[in-house]
Order: sequence, then structure tokens, then C-alpha cells
Amino acid sequence: MTLLLATVIVHDRTSDALLLIQRGRGNAFGAGLWDLPGGKREPDEPVTETAVREVAEETGVRLRPEALEVAHLVHGRTATTAPDGFLTVVFAAHEWTGTPRNREPEKHARVEWVPASRVPAAFVPGSRAALDGYLGDGPRLTLRGWSG
Repeated sequence: MTLLLATVIVHDRTSDALLLIQRGRGNAFGAGLWDLPGGKREPDEPVTETAVREVAEETGVRLRPEALEVAHLVHGRTATTAPDGFLTVVFAAHEWTGTPRNREPEKHARVEWVPASRVPAAFVPGSRAALDGYLGDGPRLTLRGWSG
């Protein structure tokens, strides 16, 4: 079964900053790498609610599902916790409430606003492809691990 995930590019257009997380060194996936906030869909949960819930759980920032815009899709053949593959719906959000903070210090080293012009090089590859597509008006689909 394909794992469904949601991540969000929270973009402050006024300051041109992005809300990013740095995964903790002990994390099973992407240890030490920067990433977009997000996570796995719960049963009977629409993917927009997954995005809103995960961003709130990780950063304390509140989003409205109806304000999310689909920015990118990442379809991976396999992953650490998804041997049958995964599909990540990447949303963009330009409005939010709350002050970001690291609400899951056992999973993440940092949560912070980063200038879009200074995105760290050490980034989760699929999320980086989505972010590059969003920032550069590039591709809206990334395939990872598929041949052909």
C-alpha cells in the first residue's frame, strides 16, 4: 500500500522566508537534514487536514485547509517506512497564525524561518525538488526511484 504524506511550504511573501525544520540526528529518516513540515496521513483524514495537523504538531503554526494550494507531488518507489512507495502532496501556504517553535524536540533539532535565497544545501531530496519547483516555477512532479 502506498503511504500518503502531506508537507507544506509555508512562505512569508513579505520577507521571502520559508518555515523549515531540521530533522534531529536520531531521526530514522533524513537525520540532520532540513525539510518542510509535514507527515503521514491518519485513517479517514483528508490530505488537507493532514497538512494542517502536521504543521501545527511540529511548529505550532496554524493553517486553514481551504487556504492551501497544491504546489507539487512527489511519488517515490520506496522509502524507509514505505516499502510499497509513497505519495507526498506538497502544499503552499501564504497565511497562518501563531509563532513557530519546535514542538517536537525529540524529532527535530530546529524550526525556523529561512530566507528563500539561503535554503540549506543539506535538504531532504524529494522536498528540495518540490521547493525548487515552487520557487523557480519549475516542474510540479518529482518521481524518485522509478526507472524509465
